[in-house]
Amino acid sequence: MQIILDPGISPIYKGILLFFFVINLGLAFIIIFLDRDRRDATATWAWLLLLFVMPIFGFIMYIFLGRMVKQKRALSISEGKLIEDDKQRVNQQLEDATDYVVDTEHQITKKHSDIVHTLLTREQSFLSNNNKVDIFTDGRKLFEQMKEDLRNAQTYIHMEYYILKLDGIGNEILEILEQKASEGLEVKLLYDAVGSKSLHKSRFKQFQQNGGQVEAFFKAVIIPVNFRINNRNHRKILVIDGHKGYVGGFNIGDEYLGKDKQIGYWRDTHLRIQGDGVDALQLSFIEDWNSQSRREQLDYSDKYFPNNAQSEGNVMMQLALSGPNDNWHQIEFGYLRMIMSAKKSIYIHTPYFVPDRGYINALRIAAKSGVEVHMIIPNKPDQPLVHWATLASVALLIEDGVNVYTYENGFIHSKMLLIDEEVASVGSANMDVRSFELNFEVNAFIYDETITQQLRAAFNEDLKVSQKLTQERYEQRSGWVKFKQSIAKLASPIL
Repeated sequence: MQIILDPGISPIYKGILLFFFVINLGLAFIIIFLDRDRRDATATWAWLLLLFVMPIFGFIMYIFLGRMVKQKRALSISEGKLIEDDKQRVNQQLEDATDYVVDTEHQITKKHSDIVHTLLTREQSFLSNNNKVDIFTDGRKLFEQMKEDLRNAQTYIHMEYYILKLDGIGNEILEILEQKASEGLEVKLLYDAVGSKSLHKSRFKQFQQNGGQVEAFFKAVIIPVNFRINNRNHRKILVIDGHKGYVGGFNIGDEYLGKDKQIGYWRDTHLRIQGDGVDALQLSFIEDWNSQSRREQLDYSDKYFPNNAQSEGNVMMQLALSGPNDNWHQIEFGYLRMIMSAKKSIYIHTPYFVPDRGYINALRIAAKSGVEVHMIIPNKPDQPLVHWATLASVALLIEDGVNVYTYENGFIHSKMLLIDEEVASVGSANMDVRSFELNFEVNAFIYDETITQQLRAAFNEDLKVSQKLTQERYEQRSGWVKFKQSIAKLASPIL
């Protein structure tokens, strides 16, 4: 306060300093005493340091990144509006799945029953055994198959994406949705208001006139700028007629076809599912839609859960959901359970690697115990600050024998974890605090040798266009990069 009262400083400057001093005190009080959703003391200290060392910048950062979703609103999203009959339905699925794990002759599922039981905590995470799974690592092939499935839809289309861009491929898909809506199908589209910030509902005029419905997730209510960067719906879900479902890392836009000149080729992983696993995706969509739509609430009728008993597949899988509404970080804990269960090998794709120290230590312990651990991260960042923090995190792994590679053929956005070529997780969740705690995410956990071997083969192809990040190579980084890493490391608890 001595500076503020110095008579040599102008009254205007004094007022500005006093204003930010008071604001920072108020924010500090909120962070420490009122923000019940901030569970990590490390993040609390990081915010306090930022607010008082860089008060103006810290204030701006807190407006965009610091606020959490209200607990009451978050719970309405996670719990949905299940009526009693529907609760009995999903609880029976959970009970059947638990019995199945005990009695199954499926050796991989029995061997990894610890992972199955770790995830059997939510309605959508029932274990299904009749799935056919197709893997897509290239955007062009994915969107061609997706467009074909959309054109062949007979009853309904439910689509939910973090980023939806109405450019070339986006307009192609919207035209198909408009056509299917005009044919009398139920077509619902949910996009995230921040991830798709350039998207306006006016672009959906024809779609709505044809009978389609569209909602934005957590849109700004009063002002045009959405200051809530946290608690975004990062999920990518498509359900068609209850028989086909898509989940993974690809959003919708031309950049995912490799048409962004700065990023180049886009490498990702997406799954096309047929079987009872689609029911889990449908449950997730219904909850997310009902949390945002005030005009029409979806029920849990048989229309949305047709019988998939005739599915030609035999892949066993579970769906895991995470969000800021729950102390149980299902995807993070599923990842950790996989890492701790690995006996031979671990393969990881992640565009961002900024987890807490416990997660890093789990990988270090695995490597030290004789498990082969391989990780591919991007060399070309799309989020510089997160990339620098990623480099700081993987440096700890390199020292203990984890094999880290940087992808040199464009940008790798895939979120994948494989263990022992038996269990795989693919979905929307990155390996960072934002995905584990702050955003709404969805991942498929798969228990199948054929699928995991296919994903391992794709990983091996990526290695051909990747470069190993050795200790020597890491130490050659410039002083400027070291400085940026230091800043990013301090900010990592709130990234």
